[in-house]
Amino acid sequence: MAETLVLIPGLANTSSLYEAQIRALSPLPKVVVADHARDDSMAGIAARLLAAAPERFALAGLSMGGYVAMEVLRQAPERVERVAFLDTTARPDTEQAREERLRMIALAEGGRFEDVVSRLWPRLVSKRGQEDAGLKARVTGMMREVGPEAYVRQQRAILSRPDSRSLLPQIEIPALVLVGEEDAITPPDVAREMAEMIEWASLVVVPGAGHLSTLERPEEVSRALRIWLEKA
Repeated sequence: MAETLVLIPGLANTSSLYEAQIRALSPLPKVVVADHARDDSMAGIAARLLAAAPERFALAGLSMGGYVAMEVLRQAPERVERVAFLDTTARPDTEQAREERLRMIALAEGGRFEDVVSRLWPRLVSKRGQEDAGLKARVTGMMREVGPEAYVRQQRAILSRPDSRSLLPQIEIPALVLVGEEDAITPPDVAREMAEMIEWASLVVVPGAGHLSTLERPEEVSRALRIWLEKA
């Protein structure tokens, strides 16, 4: 098992995204949450992560965190012992998705960040999860903690990301591709595509979870991560 696991949160997420997994997996491996809120490019976020990380580590990222993980593998593949992609995609944005990101940036920069929060929330969890007041408070609380300025930087970084599908066949380390069964942003067919392109990948579809699978089904996600970490 890797001695250190670096976790990368998603867009407008904090370390709270992984609270249950950190509790379940620590103290072995040592779990570190990457800083992904201070740079406005994937290259910059990945470089900051690599500067703070040990020489060798396991790497896992959800959604935007998965995009950063792919950039880390481009910059320093020899340092990553194993990788987990959670609720993410290797595909670039469609034109429609790009236009939506630009609209959300405009709202945040125009002093309407609460509109961003209200628009994002229902897309991040399953239909059942949308009725969970505690889950809503936790997710929207993360967004507000990140705040509009960091959110804009993150969106600009996402807009800068390349098509990573050509990278996937080059991954020759134990890999996990995990997705919520009800993920409306990066659905299971996208995860299957990724898993099929990585020779040593395991695919896990989490029942009853939306995009933020770590929060909706924490035990199932923690179990999948433990199996991946222990895989020879």
